[in-house]
Amino acid sequence: MDHTIRLAQQPEADELLGRSPLAALIGMLLDQQIPMEWAFSGPYTIAQRLGRTDLDAHEIAAYDPDEFAALLSAKPAVHRYPGSMAKRVQQLCQALVDDYDGDAAAVWHDVTSGRELLARLNALPGFGKQKAQIFLALLGKQLGATPEGWREAAGPYGEEGGFRSVADITGPESLDKVRAYKQAAKLAAKQAAKGAGK
Repeated sequence: MDHTIRLAQQPEADELLGRSPLAALIGMLLDQQIPMEWAFSGPYTIAQRLGRTDLDAHEIAAYDPDEFAALLSAKPAVHRYPGSMAKRVQQLCQALVDDYDGDAAAVWHDVTSGRELLARLNALPGFGKQKAQIFLALLGKQLGATPEGWREAAGPYGEEGGFRSVADITGPESLDKVRAYKQAAKLAAKQAAKGAGK
């Protein structure tokens, strides 16, 4: 089922995210130390460079690691750290091949609880607790995967009406709100650190 996603803020890249569970997972994986739009347009760039309209976990997992790293490093690079992220993307795809026969959606399709889904996401390479919770919130809020207790399992990211993460971004206006929230949180953390240092 296709969903309307506006994380890359680029129609073709967002269209891929909305119809490809693997693209959404890879976008989430790439979403660190670079702007969100850059991260979530990454899956579309990878698909284009592979000469595909979609992504296939089997193909990516089996790709020659040096060639795949070169693919992500070509200008414009898919990430600030294209070499290490190429390795992570391949590790993620290999885990999906090993545990879910390459079907990214199988990670969430048959789960019965939010806790189980969080555990599955947390077990994926490159997904720590926070990233797993944010992706769980994205699944629940925008991608139609709502097992019982998903909001609780997603922690603060599952809250309704919040603007904390990519899970809450549906367009430019909500993107601005999430950026403002993150800036305020950073400032509060800096001030708390200053206070603790006195």
